[in-house]
Amino acid sequence: MNRTAYLDAFGIKQWNRRELSFDESIEHEVNDFAEDVNTKGIVNKKNYQTEFKVSVDDIQDLNLNALAKHVSLCQTCSLHKTRKQIVFGTGHHKADWLIIGEAPGADEDRQGEPFVGRAGQLLTQMLRAIGLAREEVFIANILKCRPPNNRDPLPEEVQACSSYLHRQIELLEPKIILALGRIAAQSLLQVDTPIGKMRGRLYTLDKFNIPTIVTYHPAYLLRSPKEKRKVWEDLKFARQQAFSL
Repeated sequence: MNRTAYLDAFGIKQWNRRELSFDESIEHEVNDFAEDVNTKGIVNKKNYQTEFKVSVDDIQDLNLNALAKHVSLCQTCSLHKTRKQIVFGTGHHKADWLIIGEAPGADEDRQGEPFVGRAGQLLTQMLRAIGLAREEVFIANILKCRPPNNRDPLPEEVQACSSYLHRQIELLEPKIILALGRIAAQSLLQVDTPIGKMRGRLYTLDKFNIPTIVTYHPAYLLRSPKEKRKVWEDLKFARQQAFSL
């Protein structure tokens, strides 16, 4: 698929149907992204049930597969009581890009894979618009278990999962991180800045010295499609930063 096709999939109309470069401004409103997308990833769908609490302290020697098994046994916070299975993450283990969202939803909880519902289909199109296949990146969440009724994660839940996410980042060694949504951005960067003020800036994840860029969550775009123009600018900015590394 050529670049024009990627932009078409992203929903960007062009004045004269010529190919837009990533440095050109967007002249029109960004339309709805395509919804019927086939996705494929690496996922551990097993649901391990235990009757004991697993410590999160001794995970520094675990590789990604062992870490996923460890997380599947976790009972550190109360979310283990309501989850169907964990959602560890999926994608290429040597990916340059790490995409981090907030928490699994109902579809993700059933399938054990992040971003598989409508927001996931939209995310796939967002990535394709900047020339990335879903299989070329790694996708994870701040939380590994679904909060009941898709409520916002509680601070203690974020804290309980933080060691797991940090170990994932250490193992994946991404060149760039894209944080999707307010909770993911604020949790990663340890700030309370509104997401609208975080956009368009290059952050560094201090512990890992990894460039980090913030944009809106795909689920928010489904509710507020006019904000897709801003996300397109964020994606171009992220792509520019990735190319400069």
